[in-house]
Amino acid sequence: MKKYSIILLLTLFTLNIAFAQKKPNIIVILADDLGYADLGCYGSEIPTPNLDKLAQNGVRLTNFYNTARCCPTRATLLTGVYAHQAGIGHMMDDKGAEHPAYRGQLNRNSVTIAEVMNTAGYFTAMTGKWHVGHQHGVYPSNRGFQRSLHAPVGGFYYPDGKNAKVFLNGAEIPNDSDKLPKSWYSTDLWTDYGLRFIDEAIGEKKPFMLYLAHNAPHFPLQAAEEDIAKFRGKYLKGWEKLRQERYEKQIKLGLIDPSWKLPPINPNVTKWESLSDAEKKRYDDMMAIYAAVIYRLDKSVGDLVAGLKKRGVFDDTVILFVSDNGGNAEPGIEGKYEGDKPGDSQSAVFIGQGWAEAACTPFWAYKHHTHEGGISSPGIISWPNGIPAARNGKFEKQPAHIVDIMATLVDLGGAKYPTTFEGNNIQPLEGTSLKPAFTGKPINRKNPIFWEHEGNRAIRDGKWKLVAEKTEKWQLYDTEKDRTELDDQFERQPEIAKKLVAKYEEWYKRVGAEEYDKTFKWFYDYDKAKQQAGN
Repeated sequence: MKKYSIILLLTLFTLNIAFAQKKPNIIVILADDLGYADLGCYGSEIPTPNLDKLAQNGVRLTNFYNTARCCPTRATLLTGVYAHQAGIGHMMDDKGAEHPAYRGQLNRNSVTIAEVMNTAGYFTAMTGKWHVGHQHGVYPSNRGFQRSLHAPVGGFYYPDGKNAKVFLNGAEIPNDSDKLPKSWYSTDLWTDYGLRFIDEAIGEKKPFMLYLAHNAPHFPLQAAEEDIAKFRGKYLKGWEKLRQERYEKQIKLGLIDPSWKLPPINPNVTKWESLSDAEKKRYDDMMAIYAAVIYRLDKSVGDLVAGLKKRGVFDDTVILFVSDNGGNAEPGIEGKYEGDKPGDSQSAVFIGQGWAEAACTPFWAYKHHTHEGGISSPGIISWPNGIPAARNGKFEKQPAHIVDIMATLVDLGGAKYPTTFEGNNIQPLEGTSLKPAFTGKPINRKNPIFWEHEGNRAIRDGKWKLVAEKTEKWQLYDTEKDRTELDDQFERQPEIAKKLVAKYEEWYKRVGAEEYDKTFKWFYDYDKAKQQAGN
């Protein structure tokens, strides 16, 4: 009897080891300022074959949302609670203890994906742009990541860039350190170190969780001349035509409903044909540099996938690719085109408002804003061993949000989200696991999705979306019939509107959101645009 008991225990032990080894590896890739329409598989003309292939052999989310801005999105992704709850209701300024939602750093009443996944036996690593409180002493290395190579806030691509600073496991290292590749480009550097950290995980026979936070394609846009040259001259057609072409491709792909009308271009944007030849050439070059940065971002994803395949771990790795906000219209129609050689390491290029219109196709608005253009992101999920082959290339239309990533990772890794951590009470998860959607099952979201940024606000509950800029009255849209937000039903659906307003106000108070004292109405004149649309 004792012999059989020992055999049984050994069998159970072996099964437990086998079960533990079946935990998938996880990579979350976050792009920066990438618009909804900037990838080939989301309507772009920019070649992105590697991301397109992940989409073809995985699932594309058509309704994936971010928070409309970089810092809040990162805070939300890392913690699984809304950015205000994590202490980053706006950006990095600390408004003091009397404003807990606006401390400019991750607080201790939230836990990070690394702190949670560590408890489930994962090797956790982070590379790229941090931007959730470095200047306040909050680093990846003291928020759970076992390995990290991070930039405090981004703002560079090359080692001689004006803002180039990198920290290895919490310690700043010289940009020409022998620990770094020579003449590195940040997009490649983050991937290179991600694979180095993965090698450590494999060596320790642990599943890994890598958070790979690119600073591409955020300004100041910089890329190799040979890459820029591939695109120069291709954008002389102008932003109106490019936007129309992307819209038509999105319909052809099946990404969007053909009944959704393309909103009129922002009336604040200069008509392309009114520009001089010199202005057209300058804007063409700005967009060519942007395209080159995205092209290299895609190449780095290809390098990552090739590295995973070489190590024999690709099939058992979940890759989730998203962006932190919509396309960037800063600082307005003129954009920026500064430097002796725009696109090099000493230059500063911003695509500006005209090209941001195309980046956010087919939606209204851009980064900062809670209309669809500001909060909609590509969302690609790859997992060869976990997504049925019959789902390859499919679109998933259920709404998903950056707040869902923590819950998804907890579900995938068999982790337990804590109620207390290191002596602090931890706020409950706000998100919902997206894992059921991998196989086409309902997500079963219990609560609406909420937004507030700089006074711009929204709530989505099922198909209904209530939204307003800081300067606007509430509007109500049926996102199934009118996701491009042209047919306001606030007056026609008073009961639904009243219910959503009440839910929003309750959430606003609960997360500690406060009034914002500036407006960015110059970004988008909605009243004028909608009059132009015939509403």
